[in-house]
Amino acid sequence: MTKTRKVPLRKCVITQERHPKKDLIRIVKNKEGEIFIDPTGKQNGRGAYLQRSIPIVKRAMQTKRLAKHLETTIPDEIYLELIRMLEDGEL
Repeated sequence: MTKTRKVPLRKCVITQERHPKKDLIRIVKNKEGEIFIDPTGKQNGRGAYLQRSIPIVKRAMQTKRLAKHLETTIPDEIYLELIRMLEDGEL
């Protein structure tokens, strides 16, 4: 018999829905307070997850819920970079 691996689930901070980790985008705040996008999902720091959807990213920018989750202010450049990456198919 072959073992089936357990798929790690994470919750989107906007929709509160659980999805497989690889289907979400991770935004990280490291110990130095830097905020960045983590396409690998393995960088050190506190992470928050968003669905790979432009409307979800725009809603995160409007509601500031991502900033509350990471306990810091998120520059608009991060949101704009996320939208650009989603439009270009990089994520």
